[in-house]
Amino acid sequence: MKTRITGILLLNIAGLALFFSWFLPANHGFWYSLDSGIFHFFNQGLAESRAYVWFLAVTNNRAFDGCSLLTMGSLMLHFWLKEQPQGRRRIIIIGLVMLLAAVIVNQLAQHLMPVKRASPSLFFPDVYRVSDLLHISTKDASKDSFPGDHGMMLLIFATFMWRYFGLKAFAIALLIVVVFAFPRVMIGAHWFTDIAIGSLTAVLIGMPWILLTPLSDKTIALFDRHLPQAFNKK
Repeated sequence: MKTRITGILLLNIAGLALFFSWFLPANHGFWYSLDSGIFHFFNQGLAESRAYVWFLAVTNNRAFDGCSLLTMGSLMLHFWLKEQPQGRRRIIIIGLVMLLAAVIVNQLAQHLMPVKRASPSLFFPDVYRVSDLLHISTKDASKDSFPGDHGMMLLIFATFMWRYFGLKAFAIALLIVVVFAFPRVMIGAHWFTDIAIGSLTAVLIGMPWILLTPLSDKTIALFDRHLPQAFNKK
């Protein structure tokens, strides 16, 4: 792929505009009202339904994160099964490059974004927490929730699906983002803007330089030259 500098800059500008629309206003402007409203809407339900408490506990358990990996893997497996050995090898390498990109973008975002804030379950007083209502392992709080790293990883997966597998795969990947990222918001482990601002900003700024330039293709080619040829076996 040739470098699409216009597209890269437009996406970067969109990411910066999104971030500063949240970062610059006092108390984050209208974003705070949206964040607060979403959190309290879902939090009040914890007092009304035991089944709802269990639902949030299960969908925010670490094992459920494994389900997100299985779902993403299944989508890639769908394409892998259609390929010949060389194509299967390339899909495996795309997955490795995607993981590398996710680690780099996530680490840069965590260190470069000038924000540190606790999750809404710790910020607001006198709220319900799933861990107080059920004594099982679940993620319902974070001392530093911005940007949402889980949502960021899912969004990065979606961008790779768009780049290498097409719009239909991208649409399915976006559905995966919603299914597996939003429970963190519902339980109060993340603000809505941890994902909608933090994660999305990082992806809009970082991923175009990887996917809209030859960088990802060259990295895939590099891995292809140096990884064991055993990947070519059926």
